[in-house]
Amino acid sequence: MNGSGNGNGALAGAVIAVAGAGGPAGKAAVLRLAEAGATVVAADADAARLAESVDAARYAHGGATVIGDTVDLLDLDATKVWADRTEKEFGRIDGLVHLVGGWRGSASFTETDLADWDFLEKLLIRTVQHTSLAFHDGLLRSANGRYVLVSQAGAHKPVANNAAYNAGKAAAEAWTLALADSFRKAGGEDGPHAAAAILVIKALVHDAMRAERPNAKFAGFTDVKELAEAIAAVWERSASEVNGQRLWLTPQP
Repeated sequence: MNGSGNGNGALAGAVIAVAGAGGPAGKAAVLRLAEAGATVVAADADAARLAESVDAARYAHGGATVIGDTVDLLDLDATKVWADRTEKEFGRIDGLVHLVGGWRGSASFTETDLADWDFLEKLLIRTVQHTSLAFHDGLLRSANGRYVLVSQAGAHKPVANNAAYNAGKAAAEAWTLALADSFRKAGGEDGPHAAAAILVIKALVHDAMRAERPNAKFAGFTDVKELAEAIAAVWERSASEVNGQRLWLTPQP
């Protein structure tokens, strides 16, 4: 596919920041947003993976503007600088897609290593706190601002060997819902103009995983391309419809 996408949807001309753009989900999201005609400002802590993601989107969609920024999202000031620079350079900021992930588990509840919590708290919660605080005002200034968090079903039905991960995802959801409440209050009687929404999955699968395990069923998994479609669709719905909502891509437990 070439060109900058269909150019006629809610994402045409939008400026979307993608945090955690270097992973398989990030790569799919950057591709899909570029296809829809958005300017994509992609960030990842891994410069090599980020460059791969940016190059793939530019190659697939020749007319698209796709920028890569190596940002330390564990540094609030650096994250604010990224948000401010993006809005200043492009004149607006219409979205932040949070795809920073990580997983640590244990054999049983009592074998949980609290060092795993320290690791996951940074990736799953701190990066949500910093991106939401940094992009809040810019998203409010947009006519169609969206903050999109990807969460996991275990936040709603925690299991013994996943205590740290499930608790981290639950905290990230609570923080995002507080952001949604801020958007609701800012909108007043007219309803929110910006929205914070949560996409909930069981787990993700991508082509490389299928190639490695050709006989695996991956039952209930969401393909990263499907996730990218669901992310893009958040801009197609009104702020009132998606603000503070969990949008389930897997059966609700």
